[in-house]
Amino acid sequence: MKKIKFIVILSILFLIYIFFSAYSYVSAISDNMYNSVFRLHVIANSDSDEDQNLKYIVRDNLINYMNEKTNTFTSKEDIIEYAKNHIEDLKNIAEMTVKEQGYNYPVTVEIGNFEFPTKTYGDISFPAGNYDALRVKIGNANGRNWWCVMFPPLCFVDVSTGIVPETSKEELKENLSDENYNLVSQSDNYDVKLKLKILELFEQSGLITAKK
Repeated sequence: MKKIKFIVILSILFLIYIFFSAYSYVSAISDNMYNSVFRLHVIANSDSDEDQNLKYIVRDNLINYMNEKTNTFTSKEDIIEYAKNHIEDLKNIAEMTVKEQGYNYPVTVEIGNFEFPTKTYGDISFPAGNYDALRVKIGNANGRNWWCVMFPPLCFVDVSTGIVPETSKEELKENLSDENYNLVSQSDNYDVKLKLKILELFEQSGLITAKK
């Protein structure tokens, strides 16, 4: 009986150790990951082909504007500050695009901290969590959404190939810790997928929340 009790106690201690190790890992990752990224999030009016196509046109016009105005910026804070100071310009661009395409949908543009599921952008994956983002809602905003990373600037690349260019990855690497960069840039690795899942589980449980 003493041996069984010893094994039970040892097992419980081992599980506690695993839990706190995972907690420490997720906490360390979340501090850097969520605070280093600024995302663009565009939500379509509906899932109809027309509304989805409109979403992409709005996206392109907003990205072109931000790329022209902020392509020399070197920090997330600078991009957010610019977006806040020109939020009416961003809204006007989106509204004008909608009208030019023959629709009368209202448009909402806001900057905040929003929840995102695990997402893949080309061969880069970002774990679920709360990220700072520029969110654009078109009409009822009931359709499929589109997202990218505005800083580091991954929005401004062609993802049709499913590969993010090395130059963009270098900028991403400069703004993330080595652990975080390895986590997001090796989406085909089983160990990385497991780590992403651990992050997602902790986020969903509410035990870890993004720190601003």
